[in-house]
Amino acid sequence: MSDTVRWPRWLTFDNRFLAPALITCILLGGQLVFGFLESWSRTLLAIGASIACELILGRLIMGRFPHLASAYISGISVGILIRSPFFWPYALCAILSITSKYVLRWRERHLWNPSNFGVSAMLFLYPAAVASLSIQWGNFVWPMLVVWCLGSIIIWRLQRFHICLTYVTSFVLLAGVRSLLTDSPFLANVAPLTGPMYQLFVFFMITDPRTTVSGKWAQCLVAALVAVAEMLLRLAGVIHAPYYALFLVGPTALAVELAWKQRRRALADREAKHEQAGEPRLVNTETVAS
Repeated sequence: MSDTVRWPRWLTFDNRFLAPALITCILLGGQLVFGFLESWSRTLLAIGASIACELILGRLIMGRFPHLASAYISGISVGILIRSPFFWPYALCAILSITSKYVLRWRERHLWNPSNFGVSAMLFLYPAAVASLSIQWGNFVWPMLVVWCLGSIIIWRLQRFHICLTYVTSFVLLAGVRSLLTDSPFLANVAPLTGPMYQLFVFFMITDPRTTVSGKWAQCLVAALVAVAEMLLRLAGVIHAPYYALFLVGPTALAVELAWKQRRRALADREAKHEQAGEPRLVNTETVAS
């Protein structure tokens, strides 16, 4: 009887494994067809450093060994997204990514997407030793369509497709704005979406459940704001605009939401105490308005 119960559950494929499965497909397809990795050894180093750091910090700080899906995604993202002739940036970037989850916390939440934090930090601090994935996949349409179709199905199942759709739509619309402001071809401004860097960015960074705000409308708003910030950074000549845009907008939005929720809870607790004491209910204009 127990076997008949476990079999259907195995067939459902735990959602925690869907994102690692997708990013593995991107890695294998990109490397086998285009050879877009700096090397297998550097990517495996990033994955190993990420998993080891997750196990150590999870045990020391949380008192348990965490699920390793997030660490695997962070490590493989680092291996794909950064470029360096050295080995140490891959290990350091992976360690920075995972450490940010345990150190940079507020209201019991980590604010930055781990791989976005690590990649942004390395690009900003070590520009002479580290570069970002650029045209190693080229701008071929068919691999982009395969990844986007597969990724869309998985992200839809994870109920986060609206974030991807909002960002992509905003990016395309703002590409038209950039084209008008800079007098450059529209297709040239849209072309980055066909690259592997943006596929990882759209499917894994901006949709990270642990670092996005709650509520679909709020998530869509933040995704649009990330696209706006990216446009402004691009207009200012910032090379790594998407990473920095999410680095600035995402944690700020999450911190504002956490602070707002705490204030609402404090007001609710204060009113509950007054009611228990038999005092008239406090009338708060902010509470009434909301």
